[in-house]
Amino acid sequence: MKRLTAAALAATLGFFTLAPAQVEAKDPYWQCVTFARMFSGIQIFGDAWTWWRQAVNRFHTGDSPATGSVLVFQPHGRMQAGHVAVVSDVLTDRVIRVTHANWGGSRGKVEENVTVVDVSGSGDWSRVKVWYNPINDLGTTEYPTYGFIYQSAAEASAAGQQAAATVTDTAGE
Repeated sequence: MKRLTAAALAATLGFFTLAPAQVEAKDPYWQCVTFARMFSGIQIFGDAWTWWRQAVNRFHTGDSPATGSVLVFQPHGRMQAGHVAVVSDVLTDRVIRVTHANWGGSRGKVEENVTVVDVSGSGDWSRVKVWYNPINDLGTTEYPTYGFIYQSAAEASAAGQQAAATVTDTAGE
């Protein structure tokens, strides 16, 4: 079933990259939760900010990014329902890329491989800045987050090992 879902999502995303830039009435309007659930395979429903609470006893959670995990944003400013984004790549211990929907200047659209930077004082991903295409730079807003929801225990373990290796590597410099 996961392979079928992944194939359907890949076909859908492929269609969006080939489709004309103008919006038509028949174009789907993606919400972040619908997209994150479909793209990550993490079956949580409801507003984005509720994902963290719902995940606590059902999934592994943590403060280290891992490819395929979901970053859960707290409600903040105009983002009253929070936000969720799927980690598409971990670049460093403080820089990742996410794929998400319905963000900023791309209302209802999917954005792939968007840079997100951890700006928290302790490197725990509790505050982030997100790349904002209209200004071609990181946005000026710092968004509070709850952390990452992992698809599996193996993924959570890999994220913890990666974080530990990064700390060891930087301590030796």
